[in-house]
Order: sequence, then C-alpha cells, then structure tokens
Amino acid sequence: MYGVELYSKVRIAVLRDGLSQREAARRFGIDRGTVSKMVGHSAPPGYRQAGARVRPKLDAHAGFIDEILTSDLTAPKKQRHTIQRIFERLRDERGFDGGYTTVRDYVRPRRLALKEVFVPLVHPAGHAQADFGEAWAVLGGVRRKVHVLVVDLPQSDAIFLKAYLAETAEALCDGHVAAFAFFGGVPLSILYDNTKLAVTKLLGDGTRARAKLFAELQSHYLFKDRFGRPGKGNDKGKVEGMVGFGRRTYLVPIPEAPDIDALNAMLLDRCRVRQSATLRGADGTIGERLAADQAAFSALPPAPFDACDKRPGKVSSQALVRYKNTDYSVPVVHAHRDVLVKGYVDTVAISVGAEEIARHPRSYDSADFVFDPLHYLALLEIKVGALDQAAPLQGWALPEAFPTLRRLLEARLSGKNRCAAGKREYVQVLRLLETFPMAVVHGAVTDALKLSAISYDAVKHLALCRIERRPAKLSLDAYPYLPVAAVETTSAASYLSLLAGGGAGAPA
Repeated sequence: MYGVELYSKVRIAVLRDGLSQREAARRFGIDRGTVSKMVGHSAPPGYRQAGARVRPKLDAHAGFIDEILTSDLTAPKKQRHTIQRIFERLRDERGFDGGYTTVRDYVRPRRLALKEVFVPLVHPAGHAQADFGEAWAVLGGVRRKVHVLVVDLPQSDAIFLKAYLAETAEALCDGHVAAFAFFGGVPLSILYDNTKLAVTKLLGDGTRARAKLFAELQSHYLFKDRFGRPGKGNDKGKVEGMVGFGRRTYLVPIPEAPDIDALNAMLLDRCRVRQSATLRGADGTIGERLAADQAAFSALPPAPFDACDKRPGKVSSQALVRYKNTDYSVPVVHAHRDVLVKGYVDTVAISVGAEEIARHPRSYDSADFVFDPLHYLALLEIKVGALDQAAPLQGWALPEAFPTLRRLLEARLSGKNRCAAGKREYVQVLRLLETFPMAVVHGAVTDALKLSAISYDAVKHLALCRIERRPAKLSLDAYPYLPVAAVETTSAASYLSLLAGGGAGAPA
C-alpha cells in the first residue's frame, strides 16, 4: 500500500501541473489504475471489502455463537466465554473443523455490535440517586467491612456518605434521614436499583411491591421513588460512579476511627468540605449549585422518621427476647410477656405498651447474647445459689471494692447459712445500682470499707448521704431522742445473785 506522500506527489503532478496519468504512471513507476485511484482520493482509502465475506465452514454455526455472546451479557464478567473457549465448544460440541482465526474474526465485531450505547442525560434540580457500596475500615483497632450508603444529587454533584456495620432496611432509612438533614430538604425523587431493602417483589406488570419500612419512610417524607431496570446498574450510573469516587477519595487509605460514629463524623466533614470544589465544565462551586437543588426540595417534616424495624416478640423464661438471631435481656418481672422490639441501626429497644423496659447496644454477631446484669438482680436475691454461675454477671467489670465487700459480708455473718446470707446481702448492695449511679454506689461501698461498716444498711445510708450531700453519721450520738442502753459485761457474780433469790427454776 502506497503512503500519503506518494499520493501527494502524484496528485500535484496530475491535478496542478497538468501531467497526464499515463506519464505520471511512467514517471513514478506505478500502474495507471493506481494513478487513477490516487487522483480520486487525497489519502490512501485503505482496504475496502467489495462484498460480504463468505465463511462456508462457520456460517452454519453463527447462530450458536450469537447465543453464547448474548448470554454472556448477563453472566459474571470473570465467567464469560473467551474466543478460545468458543472455538473449543464449536469443535467439541458441533464438529467445527475450521480455524481459530475464522472464529476470532467473526466474534470480535459481533461483540462490539452487542455492546449497549447510551444517550447523554441532563439532570434537573431537586432529584437524587442512592446506592450502597462496601469498603474496609479499622474501628477500635479491628479491621472490618463497612457498608456505605451514598446519596448523590446529580445536578449539583453534592454527595452524602454514611457507613454502617450491616446493609439493613433500618440502615437504608436511617441514611435517608441523615442525608435529608444534611442537604436541608427532601428531594422530589430518588433513583434506586432493585434492592430488596426497598423492593420485596417485582410484579409481572413491571410494578414493584415496596418493603414495609421503606414504604413508611416514603410516606413520612413524601418523595417519589424511581427504580432502574433489573441488572442495569448503568441506569443510575451517576451514583454508581460516586460510590467508587467516595471509596477512593474518602476511604483510601483505609481509615482508622475509635468507632463507627467517629468514622461517620469524618465522612460528613469531608462531604461538607467538598462543596467548595468547582468541577470541570461547571458554573460555580458544588455548594453554589446545591442552592438550585435546595430550592426545588420539599421541606423537612416537623419530626424525623423513626428509622427502626418493629417486630413483636415474647420474653422467654430466662428473661430474653430474640431479635434477628440475637437474644437481649429484659427485667425478670416481664418474663413470659409479649413485647414490641424496635431494631435501630445501633440499638435495640424493647417495650411493653408505651413503657420502654430495656435498651441495648445492637449486636450484629449471629447467635449472640446481650445482657444487662441489673435485669437479673431481683431474681438473684431470691436464688442466691446461682450468683457465681449467672451468665448475665459474667464479665461484669465492677470496681475492686465490690468483691472486697462481698468477701467481708460472707465472713462477717456466722451460722450454717452464713455464706448464702452474705451473698444475699451483697446482691442487695448491687441492687442499689438500679436506683443510684455507679459512681455513687462505688463511693458508698468505699466509705463503708473505710468505716468497717460492713452491711447493706450502711452502704445504703452512705449512698443516700452522697445523693443528699450531707455528712454520714453512723453513730447513736446523732440520734439523741433514742434511749441510751448501758450494757455491762456478764460475770459469774451476777449469775449467782440470781440463784440466791430462790426464784422458780432455781436449782435445788
């Protein structure tokens, strides 16, 4: 194939200098047909196929290859057919005796033809997109996976991120509540994929059955939901890109924080700082363009949505309520009763009627137990024999003064049941924690040990003195209205004086 330089020389000679095509062919040593082609084209036109290529060996298998390529569009990327694999299947399954090159030359253009083409979109103000992504973080010294909800406003490019320990319906709703508060209003609509957190079923007519908690969120904030086509993440490509952007920008290197709340505070601050940036091709900063979104938003309702999963429950004979495969304790007085469990992102609240009877940090570990030792003290006061083996008290980190007091209580009492009596009195001291703060009870126990006042009554008195901010008085001098009793030491002479009286019962 001749280069463009020769094309230029031949065209100048013929078209500008008037040289004949016959003479140009002789002068440049090329065919007259080539000269004619050069005169008609300013640059080499390249190879042009005159007609459709004939593949006598492959044409019978073209439909089979097309089926493979079409099915690969929905298969995992790492498990799609290579050209070599298609060639092997043609050879082994269909008896194809052609070459690999023939298959390759057919597959490559077919793959290009099957790729989807997209229309550039514009994004009006006031609309949002939302999606979850995954990342790693070090929380309290432990490396663990977190699930990050990203809410993006495509018109202004404002973004909101919040991390959770699990991708749950209550996390989705809690993230919306936080995002609306951050943006200062409620978007007119939000685009999602077909996550089961929002959609329980895709119906035959194309409509969707909403999840109960998501439907309650939507009813509270009155925004419209929109959903992409199943398996078509590109329908909400803007937020898909922002998930990756947020992970690369805010979570690289792997962030370290004391807990999930500290991590979210860091993410929120970075989202706020980003609003001062000006993106390529944009008029004004992200924060300036956010004003247009906010002008189109609906106002926030008077109270935020209570983002929790509500489920009925029943208290077991061990004063435990099961929620999502984890058992949470309640006061033993509520054993065997029906309750309402509210699962929040970070807490689990249990109530009977309008009264909340227990609240615990939420555990995401399977088959876990979450106890509050105070819930079982009333029962342990009766069943003191179970004190040392009570599971709710295992790992209860009490100050050193408490076990010291228990040891002295058990040693102070005498008799056959002194150990049980000492344990019972110790449990009574622990029950003061049901009423008083730990600092008050701990101080009272410490004072009792210093005064050698080893009893529940003394500890309670000292605790009340601390609450009422008055000096402790463990002497009868503080109570002058009580009669003073003089107690003398018993002696043999006193006993003999009784015998000398000759009263009834005196020895003969």
